[in-house]
Amino acid sequence: MSLAPERLARFARHIVLPEIGGAGQAALANSHVVLIGCGGIGSPALQYLAAAGIGRLTLVDDDVVDVSNLQRQTIFTPSDVGTPKAEAAAEWVRRFDLGLEVTAVVERLGGDNADRILPDADLVLDGCDNFATRLAVSDACVARAIPLTSAAIGRFQGQVANFAGHREDQPCYRCFVGDAFDAQDCDTCAADGVLGAMVGMVGTFAAMHAIRVLVDGHAAFGDPKYGSLTLIDGMNPGMRSIRIAKDPACSACGA
Repeated sequence: MSLAPERLARFARHIVLPEIGGAGQAALANSHVVLIGCGGIGSPALQYLAAAGIGRLTLVDDDVVDVSNLQRQTIFTPSDVGTPKAEAAAEWVRRFDLGLEVTAVVERLGGDNADRILPDADLVLDGCDNFATRLAVSDACVARAIPLTSAAIGRFQGQVANFAGHREDQPCYRCFVGDAFDAQDCDTCAADGVLGAMVGMVGTFAAMHAIRVLVDGHAAFGDPKYGSLTLIDGMNPGMRSIRIAKDPACSACGA
């Protein structure tokens, strides 16, 4: 895929990076990313995926914009309150870059709609706020051989990792958390609070991790680091990584 002259100018700062280059930028332009959740993590992730020139975006969220979201969900404004988040996010993309294709899906991804939402996705970025959906997304990715970027936050702690559980030597998200969290009840930002800037840090880091997957095989930056979970500490600033082992007994990706 070649880039039109105006696209070359727009992404010039990417292209001059030897680790990305023209081949890497073309790979981004030819990619389809499905974003699960357009809220705190999804908003900054979407901004930088769109800014990176991801050619096709599918935005999945069944919630509507609330005034309390504006403290951290940076693509929304007061005029969006009451609007489905997926639709408002898609409109933001259209205003930002007419060269991108975007689709809004006002639903929650599950077993009954994954085949309709995920076909031909090159990557899924999950920034949703409950374990039941996270595990459903992970299982759907494993079943369809789609790489997954998973990002989560709790108060001042963030977690980001790339998963490729469909590969024999790689874990999936369920290998990490197990089967005990297939439920809607979990800690929430509404109950525990969250610092807006911390969500932005996790979301943009997730976007960078997604780009690693999408340029893999096309650019030197393309090292997905599958199965390596990055822990981000906002209270005592720092990062560290841990390796997640593949669980042979995993109900989604195990033997």
